[in-house]
Amino acid sequence: MSYYGEGVERMTTAQKVQAMENLGLNGPLFKQYNSWLSNAVQGEFGISYKYKQNVTTVIGDVYKNTIVLGGLGYVLTFLFALLLGIFCTLHEDTLIDRIICKVGVVTTCIPSFWVSLILILIFGINLGILPSSGAYAMGQANNLVSRLEHLILPLIVLTISHLWYYTYMIRNKLVEEIRRDYVLLCKVKGLNKQEIVCKHCLRNSMPAYISIMAISVPHILGGTYVVEKVFSYPGLGTLSFESAKYHDYNMLLVLCLLTGTVVVFINMMAQLINAKIDPRMKHDRSENDWNDNTATLK
Repeated sequence: MSYYGEGVERMTTAQKVQAMENLGLNGPLFKQYNSWLSNAVQGEFGISYKYKQNVTTVIGDVYKNTIVLGGLGYVLTFLFALLLGIFCTLHEDTLIDRIICKVGVVTTCIPSFWVSLILILIFGINLGILPSSGAYAMGQANNLVSRLEHLILPLIVLTISHLWYYTYMIRNKLVEEIRRDYVLLCKVKGLNKQEIVCKHCLRNSMPAYISIMAISVPHILGGTYVVEKVFSYPGLGTLSFESAKYHDYNMLLVLCLLTGTVVVFINMMAQLINAKIDPRMKHDRSENDWNDNTATLK
């Protein structure tokens, strides 16, 4: 009954029943969902019970903030993971590699909300050099500098919380590649380790890395939602938490639908990109089809 706010406390039982009926919340859940789905197919997603506006209007005001934060966090995470993975591979089993591995394991085990609170305490409260909430200063929506300042702490948390997980994956893949037979041929030709890793091993590892990037979208997106809530960043994450808190079901359904669509689309794009950069996938698919057809004829 968040639609009526504090006025619910002054309603009689009959008024509450009538209010539920007006909002279409008095029937069984499957009927409510069927009604919502029928309207959603026609482009009608209902109103937000908390904001008392059309759901698409509310989302349209904040989704860009999530795209900026999540997009930058996504790019920075995989960029640094790739660079760090290459560095660890080039210095495999050295002291610096072991130190990075140990530090990475520790940072991965620390919850992102705890890191967020520590950074807010240090840089936002004690030092006062960085803003700890919001997407921009009051009245500075068009100020690029203000927006960048408000992105620093959330981006640091978002990147740190996911960095080592993907660094470890690319490091292990490169280490696996560097032990293959073709690397021995490269050494015979006189190529050094840096050339072998960057020119050959990295190229052969990229299809797997792109697949990891695709399936990590829900992981990064979930982390973005948590970071948004802690930093009171006005995005889809904060909107999701508020919608759950106030039982804003229309908003929650649309946010789930939107998130699922993004995940499916990204995975489809990853399949297309993998097929372009790794012709072996087409060859393997053709070979499997041939084997299936042969088995059918038998």
